[in-house]
Amino acid sequence: MKVTGFNHITLNVSDLKQSLEFYLGILGIELVHKGRMDAYLEWGSVWICLQERKDYPNYGVPQIGVDHIAFSIEEINFHHAVEHLKKNNVPIVREPFEKGKGWVVNFLDPDGIQLELHTSNLSERMTVWK
Repeated sequence: MKVTGFNHITLNVSDLKQSLEFYLGILGIELVHKGRMDAYLEWGSVWICLQERKDYPNYGVPQIGVDHIAFSIEEINFHHAVEHLKKNNVPIVREPFEKGKGWVVNFLDPDGIQLELHTSNLSERMTVWK
């Protein structure tokens, strides 16, 4: 089996309207389609599906699964993006720092899903990985 790249991620959210305000308004992601209980967004070459799940059985309970979702950003735009997140009171869970020859910052969406902006790539990171 040979995959050609990352396709998309689907996130379960508690309130679609609130999540769209965050993803579209604060992060500036492009809305491609909005349904009654879902929305499809495009950010660079990645697409994201948001699904409203008000009655999701394990909602809010820590569980094994995705730790965070990282998105690439050019280093020239990184610090401006961090200031934009802070200006919009987005919770920063890991302040910006250099990691694997690149800059990283981790922050939360309205449902506590951890997102990351990262300026390097895998081959750069592997040159310093131990």
